[in-house]
Amino acid sequence: MPAIELNTAERRALRADAHHLDPVVMIGGDGLTPAVSKETDAALKAHGLIKVRVLGDDRAAREAIFAQLCDELNAAPIQHIGKLLVLWRPIPEKETAEERDSGGMPGPRTVKILKFSKSGTRRPEVKKVQVMGNQRVTAGGLIKRAKKRTPSKKPA
Repeated sequence: MPAIELNTAERRALRADAHHLDPVVMIGGDGLTPAVSKETDAALKAHGLIKVRVLGDDRAAREAIFAQLCDELNAAPIQHIGKLLVLWRPIPEKETAEERDSGGMPGPRTVKILKFSKSGTRRPEVKKVQVMGNQRVTAGGLIKRAKKRTPSKKPA
């Protein structure tokens, strides 16, 4: 995939935003491994703008790593200064709860309920209970059906 192309004004703004950031990925003596690429991809998904520290002394190797990361991860190269590389990629849109659910109610789940003795001398009683999607567990350990919220009848 080709890297994202930015104009100088956009690149300058991103450099200014990255100034206070700390490196989130470090590339050691092994170079650019698949694990490092995966971690960099996860950091770009989470933050969008990241710094990467390369611990090698060879400038040509750092430039090659910078170019390879940008090509592999479809990121924009922002800055290479010393041993720090700055990468940017837009954060992907998170899917909403409706998109994750395929319509229906949540399924049943198993919940542990602890009941302590009134005197506090005996061990607490552990009870596993099956809770359906429209039920909830109260602070006292009772299972109640979750009610639909009724809208207010006050005039708007």
